[in-house]
Amino acid sequence: MSEGKVLIIAEAGVNHNGSLDMALRLVDAAAEAGADAVKFQTFRASRLVRHDAPKARYQVENMGAEGTQMDMLRALEMDEAMHAAVVERCAKRGIRFLSSPFDEESADWLVERFGMECVKIPSGEITNGPFLLHLARKGYPVILSTGMSTLGEVEEALAVLAYGYVQGEGAPSKETFLRAFCSQRGQDALGGKVVLLHCTSEYPAPPEQVNLKVLETLRVAFGLPVGFSDHTEGIDVPLAAVALGACVLEKHFTLDTTLPGPDHKASLDPGELQALVRGVRRVERALGGARKRFSPEEGQNRSLVRRSLVVSRGMRRGEPLEGALGVKRPGTGRSPMEYWAACSEVAERDYDADDFL
Repeated sequence: MSEGKVLIIAEAGVNHNGSLDMALRLVDAAAEAGADAVKFQTFRASRLVRHDAPKARYQVENMGAEGTQMDMLRALEMDEAMHAAVVERCAKRGIRFLSSPFDEESADWLVERFGMECVKIPSGEITNGPFLLHLARKGYPVILSTGMSTLGEVEEALAVLAYGYVQGEGAPSKETFLRAFCSQRGQDALGGKVVLLHCTSEYPAPPEQVNLKVLETLRVAFGLPVGFSDHTEGIDVPLAAVALGACVLEKHFTLDTTLPGPDHKASLDPGELQALVRGVRRVERALGGARKRFSPEEGQNRSLVRRSLVVSRGMRRGEPLEGALGVKRPGTGRSPMEYWAACSEVAERDYDADDFL
């Protein structure tokens, strides 16, 4: 990530519906919108769910109740050829390829086969200790989504990662994880490897359930960079997250929100994605620095819109100024902040009404 620049991840996810052509068009749309990265999902349904696992409520609402999660996910898998074509298209369009792996083998394959620079860990895997430990032992930088979790669960996940990164002493256990997390080596490793994403895992997520103030809670609690994985409708909430300091922004997008599939309805269309990217870049420029000072342009306006002390009537030299002072533009004379001191003075010369003091 560039210093001061939000990493915008256009989350294609499974919105390719199993079609290579659609996946490539999603890459094109993300690149044309100006996103920094486009992200997919890498999994094998048989490794991810039991054969009888039910669909989530939002999946039933978007796709109907027929079939299981296994049936749905099998239709959304990306094979090796599809991955290779997508990675090639990303390189051609100058956009970073990312994918969320859901198992150790997929993570290694993405990094070793396609050179993926960091691993995005989905919210559902935050309690998957063996998976987290594998990623950390490999030394992979991670972006960790924290949807559906408590602060304690986030800490437990970070403890596993810390232990893996520093090759902690002792057999893996909650105690050895905690020791690694509390060590300076563990904290240093996390600081160089981990970004936390606040997330509300509902599709779409009602704004009143988002609690953007959690961004600051995570930042203060763990001292790590924080970002936002957004599932709300529209672009106003993610723009607010950027204003609150999110350094990574992830947002689902699709070619058409009316397409069948679990995530299309909670996604942006290409035009909305483009508007989001423009908005984020404007917010970045507006955030600027923390020092309060006036800009060069403001400096040109100061004397025009501020006021000066003037006399309110004609006066002779030596007359008391008390009761004969006013404040009017421009601000090229004595500051009105000197009003009370000036009230104790006498006129140094003859004045006409509205003369600067």
